[in-house]
Amino acid sequence: MDRETALSSIKANVENDNLIKHMLATEAIMRALARRLGGDEEEWALAGLLHDIDVELTEEAPETHGKLGSDLARELGASEAVCRAILCHNEVHGVPCDTTMSRALFCTDPLTGLITAAALVRPDKKLEGVSVESLMKRFKEKRFAAGAKRENIATCEQIGLELKEFISLGLEAMKRIAPELGL
Repeated sequence: MDRETALSSIKANVENDNLIKHMLATEAIMRALARRLGGDEEEWALAGLLHDIDVELTEEAPETHGKLGSDLARELGASEAVCRAILCHNEVHGVPCDTTMSRALFCTDPLTGLITAAALVRPDKKLEGVSVESLMKRFKEKRFAAGAKRENIATCEQIGLELKEFISLGLEAMKRIAPELGL
């Protein structure tokens, strides 16, 4: 399975531009994590890109989010490792994140929300002026980007990264694709 196939399927299943941008941001961070941790860049990036492909399809039954996404990814030809990472990123299924890639997706998913929110509160609404230091402060503010589960982000330690290093890697990855993200 390649990126173009994944993007075509996303365009067919996802209407919300902000959700697509979140998926692109997750893809970028997952690619950077694979590079840093010695994973397969294309496979990790696909897991990030496809992880929320089913969000709009599961709005009426959010407990199925991740399960349907995993099934869709499998139909597209994604590896079982990618499908499992997509499945376990939604805690409701009780499927443990037992690979480095799945753990990486689990902590990356909410990080994109924290970083995006930090950009959007800036007057220019751009990532360029967002710093690791400001993100570390915002991380401690539980009401800021409240949907970005801090406890999930903090599981970055399970993949061998300290929080500050993980946030820095994520911010730099998102800055590299800032025009695509509109940030």
